[in-house]
Amino acid sequence: MTVIARRLAGHLARGLVMIFVVATVSFFIVRNIPGDPMAAQVEKFVQQGMDPAAAAQATAVMYGFMPKGTLWEQYTDYMTGLLHFDLGISVINPGTPVTDVLMDKAKWTVLPVLIGTLLSFLVGIVMGVYAAIKRTGKLGDLLAISGSLIHGVPQYVLALLLGAVFATLIPILPADGVADILFEPGFNAEYIGSLVEHAVLPVVTYALSAYGGWILAMKSSVVTVLGDDFILAAELRGMKRSIVFRYIARNAILPLFTILALSLGTLLGGAVFIERIFNYPGLGLLLIDSINGRDYALMGGAFLLITVSVIIANIVADLFYTVIDPRVRSGEEAA
Repeated sequence: MTVIARRLAGHLARGLVMIFVVATVSFFIVRNIPGDPMAAQVEKFVQQGMDPAAAAQATAVMYGFMPKGTLWEQYTDYMTGLLHFDLGISVINPGTPVTDVLMDKAKWTVLPVLIGTLLSFLVGIVMGVYAAIKRTGKLGDLLAISGSLIHGVPQYVLALLLGAVFATLIPILPADGVADILFEPGFNAEYIGSLVEHAVLPVVTYALSAYGGWILAMKSSVVTVLGDDFILAAELRGMKRSIVFRYIARNAILPLFTILALSLGTLLGGAVFIERIFNYPGLGLLLIDSINGRDYALMGGAFLLITVSVIIANIVADLFYTVIDPRVRSGEEAA
């Protein structure tokens, strides 16, 4: 069996165990959240103007989809359903399977977070290389300071600042929802243009919130590589500076690929504060709504989806690192 096959088999085995553990722990945690889910739903209906008696009746009908029996019986039913990829029925989305709700909301989270993460990664590694190479000059200091300052600002503060500036003070971008309600959803120029406009602020917020971490991590990695023997040997042999630069960047970026893959794995969790501030209906906002509505099945499904995505990202990162770094393969083959 090859090195990659062995690592894949080991990761899959550990991943299945982790999914079982997370599914079990999340099941019992969400069902011990203080508050009565039925009372919360009745109160929600009443706030919407429904008569209390009608609200209670509607809630009773809705909770007919909820698991019955003791907690252990519910757990058994849940794990049995999980084996058949059935996560149950959502309460805050009456009659809708949890998997359908998650897939519907995922599209509003994956693309903005993916674009923001990749954008911050590309800009961050380039600026990080220059911050390390020019670390004794003003440019290096400026890049390092900018990275540290941005890295220290919480996501929700960035979101509030960007929204206040570009949606209020200089109203050039929308900061609410995913598209203008005046446009008919579909593959048409008006609707697509509105989608892009509404996604700008969330994407920029995602990118800025991660940019500082990338530039600091890349600078640290490059500084470490600069002291390696092969770089000194290349310079002593009189190799062109551009070639040496490529050697430095290629070796310094290797550890960051693992971090990138894990960051992409967590993107399904969205950014709760960003989606709440911009009223962007992704998985992060869905998780808040499921907690407020005590939607056990939806909460458990969201936690499980995030866990699975992180596990897959971890496997991909490890296998990718094995492929691009011959030292890992040769070390395991020698062992």
